[in-house]
Amino acid sequence: MAGLKKDSPTPTALVVHQQSRVLEVGFSDGATFRIPFELMRVYSPSAEVQGHGPGQEVLQTGKRGVGLVDLAQVGHYAVQPTFTDGHQSGIFTWEYLYFLGSQESDLWRQYEARLAAAGASRDTEMPPPAAPGCGHSH
Repeated sequence: MAGLKKDSPTPTALVVHQQSRVLEVGFSDGATFRIPFELMRVYSPSAEVQGHGPGQEVLQTGKRGVGLVDLAQVGHYAVQPTFTDGHQSGIFTWEYLYFLGSQESDLWRQYEARLAAAGASRDTEMPPPAAPGCGHSH
């Protein structure tokens, strides 16, 4: 299946916790992660966030209070969340959710460092996209 290695853990449970804004994911290897919606949103695997290559990532800000409107299954390998800010183009494979959950503390540190370097905070509003399409000019 696309995006899955043969021995990769697969989800045994997915629970959306709207009030605490986390996605709880239990995996076949016994690991359970509570992944904050904000972390999912700022590390969305979409081109809108990741860009089209190294160095083209778009720093996401103002996502502390983001929620989930929908969580659609994509085949047998991923889910596609729709966030309350309208973002819905990221497809989160089981491997990627496992990565987010298992590396959460490092990812938060990297995100905070990128915010500090940009002179921004988690609550800074996102600037409007520079050009239609992917959110950056070409």
